[in-house]
Amino acid sequence: MTRECKVMIRRGDELLVLLRCAADGGYWHTVAGGVEDGESYAEAAARELQEEVGLRAEPRDLDRTFSYDDVEVQAFLVDVDPGWEPTLNGEHDEYRWCTPAAAAALFHWPETRELALEL
Repeated sequence: MTRECKVMIRRGDELLVLLRCAADGGYWHTVAGGVEDGESYAEAAARELQEEVGLRAEPRDLDRTFSYDDVEVQAFLVDVDPGWEPTLNGEHDEYRWCTPAAAAALFHWPETRELALEL
């Protein structure tokens, strides 16, 4: 089974939505990635935050796990200060701050849309 994490980033009443680069399919998502061998879901979430958007933080476990095919995804949340902006790495071409409903309308994966509407 493949283990992955996803991290929702919230700034006040907005969520960060990231556009994956065209080489990765060009879809809207949140910070996400695989859990490496020997790494916990929480450690992976913190690492992915730093790699993808330049944020050093310990995200909160949302106690939500999504399973499909041979993938298990654990969801996390981190709140950032007003005015914080991400520094994107090469995995993303663009970002937007959106209301949860607008973020859900953009997100590619149904589990991520569902999660956005719960925050």
